[in-house]
Parts: sequence; structure tokens; C-alpha cells
Amino acid sequence: MIDYAEGSGKQYHIGVGPEDIGSYVILPGDPKRCEKIAAYFDNPKLVGDSREYITYTGYLDGVKVSVCSTGIGGPSASIAMEELVACGADTFVRVGTCGGMDINVKSGDLVIATGAVRMEGTTWEYAPIEFPAIADLQIVNALVDAANNLSLPHHTGVVQCKDSFYGQHRPETLPNGSDLLRLWDAWVKLGCKASEMESAALFIVASYLHVRCGTVLLTVANQEREKQNLPNPQVHDTDSAIRTAVEAVRILIAEDEKR
Repeated sequence: MIDYAEGSGKQYHIGVGPEDIGSYVILPGDPKRCEKIAAYFDNPKLVGDSREYITYTGYLDGVKVSVCSTGIGGPSASIAMEELVACGADTFVRVGTCGGMDINVKSGDLVIATGAVRMEGTTWEYAPIEFPAIADLQIVNALVDAANNLSLPHHTGVVQCKDSFYGQHRPETLPNGSDLLRLWDAWVKLGCKASEMESAALFIVASYLHVRCGTVLLTVANQEREKQNLPNPQVHDTDSAIRTAVEAVRILIAEDEKR
């Protein structure tokens, strides 16, 4: 492969090298969340600022950890994971937002993904569609334990991943709207907890690269609750999901040190 970084030793897109990255990485989509997450680290330092990828590195319980934003959607998320793994990272926790699908998932609740519907394009270039996008069990368990430790309401289950935000929120206006509505109904009937845009890509790339990945999401709102005239306020503060991810990384560090 061509060295697009031209011998700099840095990854072409995220702009960091092996010396900059810890084994454990928290992955928000929004670059603006990185500084907020890094504030939970000891001695955090900005080590990368390139395109949609903002990267800080610090320490949790004496272990080097990082946070790197992935931008929106599977293509940029897969690039981030590929390049972070090339730098030596092997454990990833996505922190993001979602729209609830299961009627019991309320605004402000956390959703911990056990797997993801591959209704996006990135993973088709990595694996046949028959291969499932599943989260790492150790990370799922750590996230559940973390949410319990913090007394935060949470749900576990499959999330739906797509490439079009507006395909979810105004499908009837799109040329392919009838197909989108039909599939949405299927995902709801199958028990999908929420809809988001990155986990399927991250889970499949993690499988391919033999690294660990999990996801915790803040539910902003739930359009299925809206349809049934149930309470459905909007919640945008991601701190509960961030605290859960940080606590889960601490749990994983302790478990890994025991092993």
C-alpha cells in the first residue's frame, strides 16, 4: 500500500502515531465530545487534530488510554479504527447518541448494543452480509456493570445502523421511502432497541482486525413513543454515556490486569 503519510510515521487520516495512542480508546462521533471525555483522564493531552478526528491521550488508573472522534457514519468510523489499530490500540468503546425504537426505551436511557443491523454500506466491503455485526462480550458486560454501578437506566440489545439520518426521520419524502418504512417496521417488530450510524461498521472492522469493540448510546428521543403520544422529551447531554464508557474502561483495565 502507498504510504500517503510520506514517511512521517503518522497515520494519514487521524494524524497520530503509535507513541500517541493507548491500548484502550473511547470513540465518540462528535469531535466536540473529545475534550469532555478527556477531562475524565489523568494528564490528558491533545495528540491529534486532523479532519473529523480529534485525539486526546491520558491515563486511567495508571494505564494509557485515548479518545478519538470518528465523525458521522461508517466510512469515517472504519478509517479511525483501522488507523488506531495500526497504532497499537486493541479495545474500543463507542460513545454516541441514538433514536429509540423499542417503546420501552425512553429519552435519556442508555442503550448498550449487543449487535447491529447492517443497513449501511461500509460493512459490505469488509464481510459478506451473512456475517453478523456483534459487540465484544467482555465490553458489553463491562458496560452493563458500569451502568449498574452508576445507577443509570439502560437497555441491551440489537441496534439498527443506517447511512441516511433523514432516511430515518422523513422516509416518506424520499424516492425509496416505501422500502425504508417497510424495513423500519421489520426492525421494530424484531425488537431493535435504537437506531444509530456507526456500530455496525465498528463491530465488523473489529471482527476483521481481531480487536474488541462495544457501544453505549444516549437515547435522544424515540419516534415510536412519539407516534403513540407517549412522553418523549429530547435529551442531548451525553455525560451519562461518557461516564458509563469511562467506568467500563476502568473495569476492563482491572480485568485485563488480573488475566
